[in-house]
Amino acid sequence: MTESGTPGSPTVSAPEGERNTDEKISAATNLAFGVDVGGSGIKGGIVDLDTGALIGERYKVLTPQPATPDAVAGGVAEVVAHFDWHGPVGITLPGVITGGIMRTAANIDKGWIGTDVYELFSKRLDGRKVSVLNDADAAGMAEDAYGAGRGVDGVVMLLTFGTGIGSAILNDGKLVPNTELGHLQVGKKEAEHQASSKVKEDKGWSYEKWTEKVSEVLKTYEALFWPRLFIVGGGISRKSAKWIPLLTNSTPVEAAALLNTAGIVGAAMAVDQGLRV
Repeated sequence: MTESGTPGSPTVSAPEGERNTDEKISAATNLAFGVDVGGSGIKGGIVDLDTGALIGERYKVLTPQPATPDAVAGGVAEVVAHFDWHGPVGITLPGVITGGIMRTAANIDKGWIGTDVYELFSKRLDGRKVSVLNDADAAGMAEDAYGAGRGVDGVVMLLTFGTGIGSAILNDGKLVPNTELGHLQVGKKEAEHQASSKVKEDKGWSYEKWTEKVSEVLKTYEALFWPRLFIVGGGISRKSAKWIPLLTNSTPVEAAALLNTAGIVGAAMAVDQGLRV
């Protein structure tokens, strides 16, 4: 998928498979729409909830700069309009949402804090039903249902390693929203200040050194939540074969399976379930 150089300009991936999108939509019976808002891009698509797969293309526009609520809502509306979708829409945002209000904002304008996200998006999308949730929570829902966590009972935890550590907890498929476990104190520092992939990069650590820190964090999470499975995401998860075997915690650890589509799929699941946080 290539990107255009200006905010608001679309980037489109090629349709998957030999059948065109209209044929796939006609063949599917359980569809929903998800949009994943990030600091650099707003991407969305139609999701087949029977399989967790996207129907046809994924459509993306660059996140406007500054990424104010009104500007981002316009980008979301553009993505939805591209598909001529008139049903409910699920949307992820990089921040904590409680009671429909944005409480924190990561990689988007701080003007989001205090915004009623349901009012914002419903108004911009002509009054239709929306569900809005944290981006890591959406990815966790998708991985639990269709990815590495599929078929695992009990507590499943998704951890995304990047600039910080994002988290999602699901118990028998039910989301516990806004966990933000990267901020949990482990020893003398927050978890993400000692075990994010950015820390590894900044300090020039080997996988052996970094996984010592990651293992300490996972052991702390184990003591608190007793998960059946950790799912690890983020760019560094693509090299999971180099470092997952080095971990010394007790709980099984698997790499995320859905990667770039997890946020879209989780957002679609949320609106299908009528989730409101």
